[in-house]
Amino acid sequence: MRAVCWESPNNVRVEHVPDPAILNPRDAVVRVTSTAICGSDLHLLDGFIPTMESGDILGHEFMGEVVDVGSRVDNLKKGDRVIVPFPIACGNCFFCTHGLWSCCDNSNPNAWMAEKLYGYTASGLFGYSHMLGGYAGGQAEYVRVPFADVGPFKVPASLSDEQVLFLTDIFPTGYMAAENCGIQAGDTIAVWGCGPVGQFAIRCAFLLGAGRVIAIDTVPERRRMAAAGGAETLDSMDSDLFSTLRDMTGGLGPDACIDAVGMEAHGPHLDYYYDKIKTMAMLSTDRISALRSALHACRKGGTVSVPGVYGGWLDKVPFGAAMNKGLTIKTGQTHVHRYLPKLLRHIENGDIDPSFVITHRASLDDAPAMYKTFRDKKDGCVKVVLRPH
Repeated sequence: MRAVCWESPNNVRVEHVPDPAILNPRDAVVRVTSTAICGSDLHLLDGFIPTMESGDILGHEFMGEVVDVGSRVDNLKKGDRVIVPFPIACGNCFFCTHGLWSCCDNSNPNAWMAEKLYGYTASGLFGYSHMLGGYAGGQAEYVRVPFADVGPFKVPASLSDEQVLFLTDIFPTGYMAAENCGIQAGDTIAVWGCGPVGQFAIRCAFLLGAGRVIAIDTVPERRRMAAAGGAETLDSMDSDLFSTLRDMTGGLGPDACIDAVGMEAHGPHLDYYYDKIKTMAMLSTDRISALRSALHACRKGGTVSVPGVYGGWLDKVPFGAAMNKGLTIKTGQTHVHRYLPKLLRHIENGDIDPSFVITHRASLDDAPAMYKTFRDKKDGCVKVVLRPH
C-alpha cells in the first residue's frame, strides 16, 4: 500500500510499504477513506519531537471502513464506517475507567522512553514517534487499529466524511480546551492561535456559553475564519497585545486564555528570538511566546487552557505571574473517547458543521507538497484533507 512516511526533518515521502494485518485479537484493519494533516504533525516535520525513525508512517486524524477484525472484537464488523480517536486506549486501566483516555497505562509498548522524559507515559498515539508507541499512522491506504473493541466509533451514513473526520482529534481537542476554561455564561475567552484547533476552540467556547471570544493570530486568512465564527480578532504581532487585551476587558483581562499554538510559536518580542536561536541550535525544543503571553494576559483568578502541543523543557516561563494571580492551568492530550457521543449530536443537530475548517483537499500522493503548504501558511491554507483512494 501507499503511505506518507517521515524520512528526516523537513522530508516526508509517499512510499510503498507492507499492508497492515491483524497482530492481536483486539485489532482491526481499516481502509482509510479520509485523513488529514494536523498542526501537531508539523512538529514532526520540523524535527522537534524525538524518537522519530526513517520510514515511520505519519497521521493521526483518519477514518474509514473496517475490512478485518480480530477474534476478540465483537463491537465491529466488516463494512462498518468508523472514525478512530488519535489516542489509543485499552479501556480497562485506572485512567481509562476514569475517563482519562489519553493517559492510558497499557497502550504504549515503549512506555520506558516516555518515562525517561516525562516521568510517566501517556497513551500510545497513531503516527507520533516511538516514544509514544511507534504505531503506524493513518496517512495511508490502510491502518491497523489496536484495541479496536474500545477506540473506533461508528458514524452514520447520513453524514459525509468531512463532517465527521475531525471527531478523531481537532473538534474534541477544541472542545476540551474550551471546557477546561470552566466557562460561565458571558465570559470573555482569548484564544492564541487560529489554526484548526483554535478555530474549534472558538466555536466550542460559544457553544459552552462564552459571551465574547478574542482570537489572536498572525495570519489574516485565519483571523477572517475566526471572525466568521463570531470572534473579535487581533494580530499576535501587536507589540502591546497585553494592553490591548486589558483595554478590551475593562482592565480585568480575559476570564480564560487558550494557548492553541504550542511549541513553535511566533511573537514580536525579544523572547521569541531567544527561543528561536535556542531551537535552531537544538538547545531547546519549544518556542513559548504564546504561552508566556497567555499567562501574562489572563485575569487574576482565571484559567489558562493549553491544548497546544509541547515537547520538552520550557525556558523562562513566567510562573510567578501564574502563582501570584492565582491562575488555574489545565492541559493534556485530548480524551477523545469521552466527547464523541456529545459532539456527534452537535453535528447531527446542525449546531456546527466541522467541515468549515477545510481549505485544501488533495490526494495522498500530494501529501509532501501539502505538508509544506500547510506549514508555510501558503495559499490561505488552514486545513488539508487527503483522500488515499
